[in-house]
Amino acid sequence: MPPGLWVGQLIHFSCLTSLLILTWAIWSYLGEPFTAVLVCAVAFPVVHQVFVWLAWRLELRSSAISKTIGFRGYVAIFFLLFAGRFISLFALAWIDRGSLNLHILPQTVLTVLPSLLGLYAMYSVKRYFGMIRAAGADHFDPRYRDMPFVKEGIFRFTNNGMYVYAFLLFWTIAVGFNSAAALTVAAFSHAYIWVHFYATEKPDMNFLYASA
Repeated sequence: MPPGLWVGQLIHFSCLTSLLILTWAIWSYLGEPFTAVLVCAVAFPVVHQVFVWLAWRLELRSSAISKTIGFRGYVAIFFLLFAGRFISLFALAWIDRGSLNLHILPQTVLTVLPSLLGLYAMYSVKRYFGMIRAAGADHFDPRYRDMPFVKEGIFRFTNNGMYVYAFLLFWTIAVGFNSAAALTVAAFSHAYIWVHFYATEKPDMNFLYASA
């Protein structure tokens, strides 16, 4: 049987609560800058990952997403929310630019090097893995479950190039604009995606790829 709707979600919401409290504490320490934009930048990862959790589990248990909005509808919402993560973080970094007070040399190094890794990871996902598969197509189409595990590109070095390296792009937006508020949100977003991995994705993978 596929995992139930609430499997792993005690960990999910406990960790989310802790991360939100920590983010709020850091935001308060920074002087509570740009409240509305920061809340929006934090809300996008939360809404995105809660949507994915519900969609994946409901689809595995009853094909509810396929019967309602369909896979195309799911993918459209998935990538709109994913794009919203970058756009809202970019907006926060722009209006809060300069607050981190990094000197130009460390700022440049900490922007360029992680950007190269992050962009290579995104290229590897698109080239070798596929964006649709990365969005969770294996929850909808059994054919994806028979595909071999990817070992090309960034995946030669880690099984999870998306979460390890692609999410560095959030950090580079914050550092590139020298924004303390955006750096706080980038840290929240990167930590929260690992909560998603262990609380939602890993139990699903154990079911989907049990034979492998």
